[in-house]
Amino acid sequence: MDFYDLDLNDYVLDALDDMNFTDTTPIQEHSIPPILEGRDVMGVAQTGTGKTAAYLLPVLSKLADGGYPRDAINCVIMSPTRELAQQIDSAMQGFAYYLDDISSVAVYGGNDGIRYEQEKRAMQSGADVVIATPGRLISHLSLGNIDLSHVSFFILDEADRMLDMGFCDDILLIAKALPQEHQTIMFSATMPGDILNLAHTILRNPVEVKLAVSKPADNIRQSAFICYEPQKFLIVKHMFEQEAPHRVIIFVGSKKKTKELAISIIRAGYNARAMHSDLSQQERDEVMHLFRSGKIDILVATDIVARGIDIDDIAMVINFDVPRDEEDYVHRIGRTARAGRGGRAVTLVCERDMHFFRQIERFLETEIEKEKIPEELGEGPSYSSPQAGRRKGQGARNKEQGPRGKRWHGKPRAGHGKKKKGGDAPKHQNHEPKQPAK
Repeated sequence: MDFYDLDLNDYVLDALDDMNFTDTTPIQEHSIPPILEGRDVMGVAQTGTGKTAAYLLPVLSKLADGGYPRDAINCVIMSPTRELAQQIDSAMQGFAYYLDDISSVAVYGGNDGIRYEQEKRAMQSGADVVIATPGRLISHLSLGNIDLSHVSFFILDEADRMLDMGFCDDILLIAKALPQEHQTIMFSATMPGDILNLAHTILRNPVEVKLAVSKPADNIRQSAFICYEPQKFLIVKHMFEQEAPHRVIIFVGSKKKTKELAISIIRAGYNARAMHSDLSQQERDEVMHLFRSGKIDILVATDIVARGIDIDDIAMVINFDVPRDEEDYVHRIGRTARAGRGGRAVTLVCERDMHFFRQIERFLETEIEKEKIPEELGEGPSYSSPQAGRRKGQGARNKEQGPRGKRWHGKPRAGHGKKKKGGDAPKHQNHEPKQPAK
């Protein structure tokens, strides 16, 4: 579908023309019309499908058409991280290029007092759109620096990540500060139970837009090592000895292991840094800057960087721990093979993670290539196909059941053409913006 098939404001369409955006993506096609109609929307789609444009374009179009108070905050967009807030702000600048009367401010932690005062002044002077991380917005709200009484649009981007990071109470507190009549738009990559509970709390009769999780790009070479936990680091070290690491992200299941693995890799003589939520915002910014600029080769990270950060030239992703969700696997390895490049994704599968890896293979409907462990590291555990693994797993569980189903506790086993001002009647839409030029 063409963006000109939508009832978007002319000046928004002009900006899309400048950025060479013509066709919508599916999430945009199905989300923009109900947002323009004033409906609450619950969208489920993974990163890279165009969610930012799916909510920014209709909201900017409605603001540009008028009817909203001047010198007041009309829209609040919540982001789980500073990095995503900056990306949303950048997209906002591109889409609103011709909307001189619409202003925005990005509000996030990890900066100095001067920045805090700048945020305060921008919000008090009535920035139309505030893009904020929950903690920072709560800080301003508690000090009376922001008036949310005129907000018409409340948007939650990457809602599942915000809940994973413990922001649920902050979101509910912010929602209580909003006027009773406002439009709520929520986008999430996954739909676990806690997201459903949040949706039922803050959304009113929402339109649900759910896209199936796409499979990994064909130009990602996926493989796995079936190994024991102590072999994992040695396998990583062997890979780096075979081919010098450059632009590598290693995803680890916990902050503690992230720190330990980064130290081990550095001691082995490689240029690596850890990235996790225990770092201050300034430290995280520094690590990302070093990695983007090529001053470090290896980023050892928790899932905090699995979504919402665009780095186009990642050569390899290593899953040091198997993700517990198939969609998280797709998000992780989706960091590589971008912008038409090739990429490699390697997963280290120990015994306790075999079940989850079989689920991933079943989801992908393929058996991922298994690489041979280097001889000097010894043999790894046996691994069966996803289907055989399911049967074997069932048998193992039955065998471990004692009398009356109690678990046995014995010894464990190892556009074109301008549209006239005023526009046509609303239609449908869909597409994902790339990084817009300011």
